[in-house]
Amino acid sequence: MRLLLASKSPRRRQLLGDLGYPVEFISLDVDEHVPVGTPAAATAELLACRKAEACPSGLLQNDDILIAADTVVVQGQKVLGKPVDREEAMAMLRMLSGHSHSVYTGVCLRTTVRTVSFTEKTDVHFRTLDDGELAYYVDKFRPFDKAGAYGIQEWIGMVGISRIEGCFYNVMGLPVQRLCRELETFIEALPSCYM
Repeated sequence: MRLLLASKSPRRRQLLGDLGYPVEFISLDVDEHVPVGTPAAATAELLACRKAEACPSGLLQNDDILIAADTVVVQGQKVLGKPVDREEAMAMLRMLSGHSHSVYTGVCLRTTVRTVSFTEKTDVHFRTLDDGELAYYVDKFRPFDKAGAYGIQEWIGMVGISRIEGCFYNVMGLPVQRLCRELETFIEALPSCYM
């Protein structure tokens, strides 16, 4: 079967590739506006499903599985997306510094006959970082393509994160262990004529 990853994220592409699956990458532009009142914990899965639905049906063949994912960082009930500039990145990191937050990755699996989605949550604990440390990170790593303005695999993750509860790779943007289990179940449930 062919896996199609609907993501522009180089981290998701690397993680799925590192699993050894044959995978092709496609980019889909979708509206990331979330309706008012959407629970923070449901936001990532809603966006992943929106990406999967945006894939033209003609692109999927009978033996294709589309994987779409989205990740959000949630501090309290505030969803932190990707910062638009340095000031917003600094503000987000100040909000995370010295506190814990949750990272939610929503994943949607789609074929021509079936769609399934799920959410994985990881709690992340940051030590208190001063403005000099935050400025160094933002200026050197420019985390403008990352939810919450940080990458756990980068410098700030090494010096600023005191512990996590849950999947490390989920914080990178793809809960690979859960994805493997979900893919196995998903494939087993497909009609025999699909194989």
